[in-house]
Amino acid sequence: MSCRIIVADDHPLFREAMVRTVQRILPQACLEEAGNLGQVLELIDHGDTPDTLILDLRFPGLTCLERLAALRKQLRRTSLIIVSMVDEPELISQVMAAGADGFIGKSITPDELGAAILAIREGEVVVKYQPSGLLPALGTESEVEQLTQRQQDVLRLIAQGKTNKEIARELDISPFTVRIHVSSLLRTLNVSSRTAAAVKYTGT
Repeated sequence: MSCRIIVADDHPLFREAMVRTVQRILPQACLEEAGNLGQVLELIDHGDTPDTLILDLRFPGLTCLERLAALRKQLRRTSLIIVSMVDEPELISQVMAAGADGFIGKSITPDELGAAILAIREGEVVVKYQPSGLLPALGTESEVEQLTQRQQDVLRLIAQGKTNKEIARELDISPFTVRIHVSSLLRTLNVSSRTAAAVKYTGT
């Protein structure tokens, strides 16, 4: 029995790796790929309702949790699986509350990824990720240097006193994405507030 699965991620390398994983565990599946939300919606409009949608949380067009909830309503019979590097428990809870059937962290192993996908498709509610607090420190690099380039951009603008909306406009990303970056960088810097993060930035 065949099934239709859409893999939606704007990073080609990860999308390709995800497709290979799904092909390994579900060789009978009909796989389709999308790099933005518009492509996802176009695929949904053509052909049968997808059996499973594997969707990156940081995805062009997915500007807010309300958009995710709307997608859930549109795809009532589809297994909606969110994948992400984000490991903020509060945000993951919000994603699940918006209607996701499961949340999988991108940092888990391919075997764990495959097992999680199969379990979610069988009706289990799965939240599987590797907390960043368990990852080793990056040698002698400072905490700020451990941030991704985008997180450093966000931190620089925080230090300038800009709001999430102002940061979103300057970096041409959504406020939702800014919030994800802020949560991640606060965790990496081991601080609880934007002010404390700004102090660490100005001290580098």
